[in-house]
Amino acid sequence: MNDPRPPQGAQAALRAVRLLKLFTRDQPEMTLSQLVGLSGLNKTTTHRLLRALRSESLIHRNPANGRYSLGPGLMALGVQALASNDLRRRVRPLLQSLARDSGETATLEVPVENDMLILDEVAGRHVVGAIGYIGTRWPLHATSTGKAYLAFDLVSLERLSTDLPSLTANTLIRRESFQPQLDEIRRRGYATSVDELEDGYTAVGTVIRSSFGDLLGALSIGGPTQRMPAGRCAELGTILCQAVTRLDQRL
Repeated sequence: MNDPRPPQGAQAALRAVRLLKLFTRDQPEMTLSQLVGLSGLNKTTTHRLLRALRSESLIHRNPANGRYSLGPGLMALGVQALASNDLRRRVRPLLQSLARDSGETATLEVPVENDMLILDEVAGRHVVGAIGYIGTRWPLHATSTGKAYLAFDLVSLERLSTDLPSLTANTLIRRESFQPQLDEIRRRGYATSVDELEDGYTAVGTVIRSSFGDLLGALSIGGPTQRMPAGRCAELGTILCQAVTRLDQRL
């Protein structure tokens, strides 16, 4: 069993990693004062960690305004991580066939904290369709893949906040309100997200397991809600479940 506790003596490394995680799509560049406030570290410690990260090109400092952002060294690590990811390589042909047969965008996603991260994606054939881009993170509670994970992974469910951000009028924002859906997801094997992540977007998702039953990731098929009525979602859910059953045997 994996021990989630950090090893002794890893405090500086953990602080540095947590600094990196403060940068987001909405806040890609920050001042030293902002990083101090968000991290809870003092100014001296924050500055020392930033200098160490800059020395490895993991952090970039804009000379014009003194603000910090993620550096090119992280981009190189991300590319290397994608290239060496065995799950992505094995699932890629399945994504291509799902996108081709359904006409909608197919994604491979993995959980990262309280989000689902797009590890790979193949766009559908329609002019109007869903594009999330590799590396995009969406809130776990508002996605079909995330809800599938919550149904089959008790650890993810226990870690989920009791009060969740509302992205649309249909987003579930109370953890207890998930239970009826989770029971249904376990029964039928797949989850749906209808106008919960974004108005006008619907997706169907299910989990991927290893041959030993371990959860490895999740697959989704998504597109405009007008092309994804309930009957179509049920059809795609069945297709996904059949596809991952074949895939699980190979994994």
